[in-house]
Amino acid sequence: MRKNRRSVTIQDVAKTAGVSVSTVSRVLNGKVDVAVETQDRIRSVIDDLGYTTNLAARSMRSFKKNMVGLIMPDIAYPFAIEVMKGVNRAIAESEFDLLVYTTGDVRKSGRAMHEQKYVSLLNNSITDGAIIVAPVTGEFSTDAPIVSIDPLMSNPNYASVHATNHQGAMDAMNYLLSLGHRRIGFISGRAELESSTRRLMGYRDAMKQAGFSIDDMLIAAGDYTTDTGIKCARELLSLSHPPTAIFASNDQMAMGVYQVAGEMGLRIPEDLSVVGFDNIMESKYMGLTTVDQFISEMGFVATQMLIKLINGETLESPTYQMQTQLVIRTSCRALNGHG
Repeated sequence: MRKNRRSVTIQDVAKTAGVSVSTVSRVLNGKVDVAVETQDRIRSVIDDLGYTTNLAARSMRSFKKNMVGLIMPDIAYPFAIEVMKGVNRAIAESEFDLLVYTTGDVRKSGRAMHEQKYVSLLNNSITDGAIIVAPVTGEFSTDAPIVSIDPLMSNPNYASVHATNHQGAMDAMNYLLSLGHRRIGFISGRAELESSTRRLMGYRDAMKQAGFSIDDMLIAAGDYTTDTGIKCARELLSLSHPPTAIFASNDQMAMGVYQVAGEMGLRIPEDLSVVGFDNIMESKYMGLTTVDQFISEMGFVATQMLIKLINGETLESPTYQMQTQLVIRTSCRALNGHG
């Protein structure tokens, strides 16, 4: 909700920074003939007073900015890096530039509020549209187009890209079951995300279809981070009747399973089979069997969808489903002569 208060003027910035209006103007226009210390002071005042947003909104409201926003919880995670590769490829083929916003930590509190704030800030002033990665909120206040990757729900009120998570999980489970595994541990992802729910359903449905009962002790609650992968793997492998295989909802958590297996003296795959989900770069070097959801391609497609919407074109469908594919490597072995 917008506050009804007087707009901050360039005179306010000049007065607060203790400089002339022309000096503020030169800094805003990227001139380099202003002392660095003065530039820093002016920019600090601009941020404090919120002048940039007002300036951008006033000067650019009626113009196309040729700028796309990318909002993600944590750019250090392999998933985010893969998304950015795809977004970058699409940006390189377009006339648009890219602006990336991040909260810096997937587990930071108040994420929904941050996402809504960033979308409002970017789309109402700086960018023509925004891509949101794994949003934890389902509602955004914006007139400009947005596209989400791995959204909160199957059919959000905006365009989205997500993988065939349920089928991907079924494929992973059917592979483990074909190898003779019956006690299969499962580490779930972030509970609020549709992808996590669908992967858990895939685990449960595969067990049911194979005629096996589900032991809830074998399901551990993760959040897609390596830390919870470690915690959950310790829980599962410390059971009196531990699993012979663990299916982690993403490769990051599978890395945690590898770490705990090493600590407990368990060999992969001789003593424990492991499957992940994502097919990030590291999984190849680990020899991890995983489900590829073509993350980079998801970033590419989402950007293309957003650019179409910005240009006033109609999408074939508001939801794009990326087909997953099981990638078999060396982290699983057959039990009891199966395979």
